[in-house]
Amino acid sequence: MIIGENGLSTLNRETQIIAFLNAHEWGEAVREPVTADASARRYERLTLNGKKAVLMDAPFDENDKPCPIGSSAESRRAEGYAALAMLAGSDPSAFVCLATALKRRGFRSPKIIGLNLKSGLMLLEDLGDNLYASVLENAPEREEKMYKKAVCVLAAIYRSSFDTHIVAHGAEWKIGRYDQLAYQAEADLFTEWYAPEFDSELSEVAQKEWEDIWTDICGHLDEHAFGLALRDFHAQNIFVLEEADSDITSVGLIDFQDALFAHPSFDLVSLLEDARRDVSPDLIAPLISLFCQEAGIQEDAKFHAAYAVQGAQRNAKILGIFVRLARRDHKQDYLDLIPRVKAHFVRDISHPALADLKTWVKKYTPSILE
Repeated sequence: MIIGENGLSTLNRETQIIAFLNAHEWGEAVREPVTADASARRYERLTLNGKKAVLMDAPFDENDKPCPIGSSAESRRAEGYAALAMLAGSDPSAFVCLATALKRRGFRSPKIIGLNLKSGLMLLEDLGDNLYASVLENAPEREEKMYKKAVCVLAAIYRSSFDTHIVAHGAEWKIGRYDQLAYQAEADLFTEWYAPEFDSELSEVAQKEWEDIWTDICGHLDEHAFGLALRDFHAQNIFVLEEADSDITSVGLIDFQDALFAHPSFDLVSLLEDARRDVSPDLIAPLISLFCQEAGIQEDAKFHAAYAVQGAQRNAKILGIFVRLARRDHKQDYLDLIPRVKAHFVRDISHPALADLKTWVKKYTPSILE
């Protein structure tokens, strides 16, 4: 009997899944594994009598539980990175509540067909195979039109009002607000993992300088009202829904369980500075302008400075995460994505508002500029 990281045996988990599928009349479905993301969640595509659905297998793990909103800085530091970065962890309530909140506002999150919160099992609407990334690989001429729709969805989400406390399907969830502790914890993945991998271990002085710089430049993010950020909005997490009745409903959404209230550029940066595909450079400026226009934000020096800060912070985090995935979790393919993310990061720190950060990089991690 194999015991998984969550403490459940493989046999016992399969028994739970079969019982869950039988209870929702999907027990006879053909089950096909779906390529997993970097998380511990597991997915299967189900086919039964011409109908399709997706099984999400996300068992609750006591070692991966969310830190309650409002926890002190000391408490979050004691809990570790997930609490510092305000991640949902293994609690399925986050996905359930956010999927429902998005759908109530007209966005195309998957419909929840069946649910067992205690077991961490969900039956979801199948949004199909048309991920932005795969569609654009076969039809690159569609890029401009597709990205305009995605940007309009982000602007519509920003304009929408979301409750901080959501109750849905017997679950409840509180949406937090990105704070300096979260921004710093994410940025610190760069100094913890990336710097020693490609340059050298950093001194306490260098780390303190790094933290002071981020405290200063993150002030640019306070120049605009925060809105809901899904936190992982990119071409491998959004779908083309061909038969939608509007641009807003033509973009399918997944992987939003870690959503927080954040600067309006957060998901825009995720989309346009994608770690996995290059967005045509001549589309970037028009798409930023389109977002500001649709979101009701003045596109000025303040917004562009905040965009650069958000981009640098996100890409610093991703560089650290990709090295961590390769070295700690033995997922070597993530190293192949680093050159693209490096290019994003270098471009972001070239903004005048990030001059101090660029100086720090030249001094302590110069290889990234090569």
